[in-house]
Amino acid sequence: MYTELRCQEGILGRITCNMTFEELSGDHAAERMDSVGKALEEVLYSALPQGCITVGVYEAAKSLNVDPDNAVLCLLATDEEDVKDVALQIHFTLIQAFCCENDISILRVNNMARLAEILAGVKQGGEPMDLHCVLITNPNSSTWKDPALSKVNGFCRESRCMDQWVPVINLPER
Repeated sequence: MYTELRCQEGILGRITCNMTFEELSGDHAAERMDSVGKALEEVLYSALPQGCITVGVYEAAKSLNVDPDNAVLCLLATDEEDVKDVALQIHFTLIQAFCCENDISILRVNNMARLAEILAGVKQGGEPMDLHCVLITNPNSSTWKDPALSKVNGFCRESRCMDQWVPVINLPER
């Protein structure tokens, strides 16, 4: 059973959080991260058939620019060699700033191979996908109500309360 982080908006719009020592324990955090990783996987599998996934740094940036209110989650994915790519890191910084400004949940994913497995059907054709940025949007028909998405967004809010604006998640291996 997880103890939820209690956040509230205080004076001047600042968010304050109350946590006990037990809530900060390592075992609890590891279990929570695994749980959120599984929820993220569920979100991706759920968004795929609805056509709610935009893949690629430039494609995601265009989509965010056109309709930021439609975005529900932004994933930034890297491998070890991507850490040294200055241009990519600048793009990430700009996307992170935009997402924070527009209250869009954002996560870092450091298992690109697993992300590629999940999103294999997104882009048809011979060219490889740019998985560095994956944007998940609401379906056109209605507001998306998904318990897994609520769990991921809740985790993002909790992370912001602890001054971790872009938490890192591992997708579970299969």
